[in-house]
Amino acid sequence: MSTSPVPNPDVEPWLRGTHAEVPAVGRAVLHALHLALEDLTRWTAGLTDAEAHFHPLGLTSVAYHLRHIARSTDRLLTYAEGLQLSAEQLADLKAERGGEETLAELLAEVEVSFSNANERIRVLATADFDTFRGVGRKLLPTTIGGALIHVADHTQRHAGQVITTAKVLKALRA
Repeated sequence: MSTSPVPNPDVEPWLRGTHAEVPAVGRAVLHALHLALEDLTRWTAGLTDAEAHFHPLGLTSVAYHLRHIARSTDRLLTYAEGLQLSAEQLADLKAERGGEETLAELLAEVEVSFSNANERIRVLATADFDTFRGVGRKLLPTTIGGALIHVADHTQRHAGQVITTAKVLKALRA
């Protein structure tokens, strides 16, 4: 997922003037994903692969959150598009709690997920946000707008968990 100006950690993505061609809601979601990717990369720098899979003080591992961020973004956009999850997406959901990927592989999965989400968000950003969408087998009610906003909200929530866990891991080293 590329941003036009070179990322400046002193200026958040929403203040960089990027994605001006995308309607406001879609632009905000794209900015949230950019910020998440920058934060994930910054705060996991220096962690070992073993640390990424560790559960310090009972916290959920960085690895789980990274897997979940990547895969839930895909699932939420699938619902926003009015579709149900594929067998592959369901299998990925079941596999989120386990895995032996390296930290680099996990971050790459997030980056690929966000890159794939870019065009999907751009298309959805031009839709009627009040259009009904059903989530899951029970078709729990939401809208295109609700699903898009939840992509940003959910991603930021889990990015915050990664940051907190990474800080704990680094503090335990000292």
